Amino acid sequence: MNPAEREELARLLPSPGEPVLPSDRQSLLKDHLMREITQETDPRPVAPPRPRRLRRLMTVAVPLATAAAVVAVTLVTAGSGASDKPATDREAVALLNRIATAAAAKESVPVRDDQFVYTRVQGTGLQEAGKEWKYRRTDWQPIDGKREGLAKTTVLNPPPGGGPFPGGKSTLDMAMSPRGVSGYRTLEALPTDPDKLYEKIWAETEGKGSTHEWAAMQTIDDLLKRAVLFPDVSATLYRAAAKIPGVSVVREATDAAGRHGIGLTFQDRDEVDTWVFDRKTLDYLGTDETALLDIGIVDRVGQQPAG
Repeated sequence: MNPAEREELARLLPSPGEPVLPSDRQSLLKDHLMREITQETDPRPVAPPRPRRLRRLMTVAVPLATAAAVVAVTLVTAGSGASDKPATDREAVALLNRIATAAAAKESVPVRDDQFVYTRVQGTGLQEAGKEWKYRRTDWQPIDGKREGLAKTTVLNPPPGGGPFPGGKSTLDMAMSPRGVSGYRTLEALPTDPDKLYEKIWAETEGKGSTHEWAAMQTIDDLLKRAVLFPDVSATLYRAAAKIPGVSVVREATDAAGRHGIGLTFQDRDEVDTWVFDRKTLDYLGTDETALLDIGIVDRVGQQPAG
């Protein structure tokens, strides 16, 4: 077949398109991925972040007469795909290693099983009553996983006349039932050797997401917030992230609470995530979708960390 005939055939073939998984399937896939990495047992949050879009390949049926041409087109596509692999950005690797060094220098806090992990976040992606809301959420999660915790979510921009929760309320409290071993203890037990943690994440995210790199970075992204409590684990996560190509530096980044800093971004074609860090201390501030406002250890539900 000459080049002109091949081009004509390519024009006749239907475009594969980019179908998107339904939102409920996206959420299930993300939860499954997190359980594989951390064996997480905490309940699903009230205010989940906006689900990531995960693409899949579509099979196009063609007549047998065109099989040879399809093979030729596929080989050309596969050959050019190598150039689409993300590149390693040395500046991003250097910044991740600096952030890891700063994280490792922090002091760990002794924790008892009868205490709670306190977290307060601000986000942009609460899906409720058919709309997307800005929100703040405060959690008290039991260290031992054997007692009841609490999640308190507040919508920041409720419309006149009430919020999106039952009864027109703008605040929703949800009791967290005991679920056995807590995510805190599981996260605490993660490897603190960067190579071992990278290998674990890379192996357990194979075949997940639209690209392997995206799935691995999403897993690290989901661990960073609580990892702030563990200097060694936090540092190891950043060093593991430095081994995954496709991360780049953002000079001016803003988290979901409007705080400015330096950023690290990674993307899946048209989907982008940005981690934001304090420019001076390199402390983790959160992401462009969920800002970490406070985290600590407290003795009871309703209490805030000292200082």
